Amino acid sequence: MKKFVLFLMMSSVFVSAQTGTRGRPSASSVPQSPVVLTRGHGFPGRLQGPAGQSPVTDLLKLLFENVNSAEALANVRRIWENDRWFDFAHFQQTANNVAEMMRQAGLEDVQIGYAPADGTTQSGFWTEPMAWDAHGGTLEIVSPNVPEDMRVIADYQRVPASLCMWSGPTPAGGVETEIVLPPSDMSKPMRNADLKGKLVLGGHMSKTALAKAGALGMIHESATNPALLDERDWVNSFGDNGWAFNKGNAPLVCFSITPRSQQYLHQLLEHGPVKVRANVDTRYYTGQYPYISGAILGTDGSAAEEVFSLGHIFETGAGDNATGFSSILEATATLNRLIKEGKLPRPKRTIRILAMGERYGTLAYLYAHQDRVKRTIAGMCIDSPAGFQNLAGTDYNWVLNPQSATSFVDAFAVRLASEYFPMVDRPFHWSEYNSGTDNDLGEPMINIPTVAPRGGHGIQAHHTSFDTPSQIDPDSLRDLSVMNAAYAYFIASAGPDQMHWMAQLALSRGYDQINAAAQNSVDQIAAANNADTLGRLLYWETARVDYNLMRQSKAVKQAADLPQGLADLASFADNQKARINSAVQQRAAELHLGAIQPSVPAMNPEAEKIIVRRKKMGTLTMDDIPVDQREGYPASSFWGPTTAALYWSDGTRNLAEVIKLTELETGQSNFDWVGYFKFLERHRYVDFVQP
Repeated sequence: MKKFVLFLMMSSVFVSAQTGTRGRPSASSVPQSPVVLTRGHGFPGRLQGPAGQSPVTDLLKLLFENVNSAEALANVRRIWENDRWFDFAHFQQTANNVAEMMRQAGLEDVQIGYAPADGTTQSGFWTEPMAWDAHGGTLEIVSPNVPEDMRVIADYQRVPASLCMWSGPTPAGGVETEIVLPPSDMSKPMRNADLKGKLVLGGHMSKTALAKAGALGMIHESATNPALLDERDWVNSFGDNGWAFNKGNAPLVCFSITPRSQQYLHQLLEHGPVKVRANVDTRYYTGQYPYISGAILGTDGSAAEEVFSLGHIFETGAGDNATGFSSILEATATLNRLIKEGKLPRPKRTIRILAMGERYGTLAYLYAHQDRVKRTIAGMCIDSPAGFQNLAGTDYNWVLNPQSATSFVDAFAVRLASEYFPMVDRPFHWSEYNSGTDNDLGEPMINIPTVAPRGGHGIQAHHTSFDTPSQIDPDSLRDLSVMNAAYAYFIASAGPDQMHWMAQLALSRGYDQINAAAQNSVDQIAAANNADTLGRLLYWETARVDYNLMRQSKAVKQAADLPQGLADLASFADNQKARINSAVQQRAAELHLGAIQPSVPAMNPEAEKIIVRRKKMGTLTMDDIPVDQREGYPASSFWGPTTAALYWSDGTRNLAEVIKLTELETGQSNFDWVGYFKFLERHRYVDFVQP
């Protein structure tokens, strides 16, 4: 009890039932070099952090002492044992299992929701896939005669990853056919190639082109790690126009084979035809795609603000991503246990967790619970393997929000990591936003500021049959669980004092970001050797200071109002602009040039007349448009300049402003922005708002 009283006195975070404020976040800055904390000299299993206390110190210690990584690893195995079969019948069983895990952990409001798995319904602009079940799939060499141990090269019942997700069926009883190599020039139509009824061996083929050529299907060659001779890639991208299989897509057969088998097949093909028997028992149907949520309810009841953690399931890997959700479940179970034991007060805000299908389940949940979304003030997405810590590449990189959504939680997550990881003798990194999973909830239309840890397997094994529970390190699971629990609980419990502290963290980060960007600007100026370059730098690097000030100030205001602090930050920004101007003029004098004026880039006048508003939250897949009808414009399913531009398009900025903000975030380009947004407007992805 004495220890707990000291904890309350030191942190003062849990005694107030008052709520913090929630603002609308905005932007971020020049990409920075990751912060790296090097390994210390602590002993394994003992907490040795920096001297001194902060409002999170005792919370981290309490969580470290109580997280049960063995239980988290047991849950990884339980999820993996079912999800490794990766069809929708098994997804439903996993959903039932996960809901029961949540109940056993004492969580409340446990619910299984469903997205329609019909291949036509959209959540945002993501088309929910067709449901798909698999009962078997084998591929065996018929001729020439081969050794028995090389005859069967794919068997779903022995190694589920042998069959690609959404593979079509063969006729009942199987079919005998020939393996062929793809045409050497994949850019030419394949209709005239001799592929009809055959299986095409190769790693990067156009599924649509194969279907048009009448191929039975494809054999995917392992590309992830050739050193894993007897493992195979797990293929789950099998749509005609995007990731998942939608209604009307081509039902090609698809196998995945090992590097050893592919080498052997190529050797056989050098000497003549190779015939195989393919037998696949699968079906497509209209079904349901489940997602599961549970909560520690806050003291504010049904009107409480919420803190959100999410990790996708329904994939074949233990690392990707049974570890992600299991670490979240253990974090929440630990918090719930400590609350019930009286070691932590119940938070004011609700802590809610979600297990779901990546992207498809997330967006279905967000659209089904828009009332909750509006009350959710922060999030963490864990899509991360928990690799062995003695292996290179297993350190955690904390990915922050997109620059259109810079938040106080960015500074808080980095501060939390900077205190916890030295305690356990681990380095960590942070980086600017980069998506590839469900960590985009901070985008302005969703507005849940979200951070995400990303870690490696150590051995390159992402989306392979090698991603099993034997590759999971309990210490990495522990670290994910402690960080998630501390992040969720501190924000959920924060009163005005704690929100003020997090605002100060954001203010300090503002100084760091503005200063680091200005130093980078000065470095570029020192290397410039002509007036044109100096004029361009004077314009862009001065604009960058204003950009960084804007987004960092919004991050501070999101947590608390610090008028004097923000005034001082603005003054610091003015000094950095003067510094940049001085460096430009000094460099001009060194080059014997006259005074340099900012070189304002030419802007398409049409861009100043267009105001863009997105119609739906979430990214833009274009999975309802065939690739050859996209006029060369990219989909924006995940991160890239077009996604950044869409995030900046808020219905008030004109396209010229959007382009400038996007180029400050992602770099300058010659992309046809006006043409791109006109294309999106024609296809009803965005609206043009009349000024």
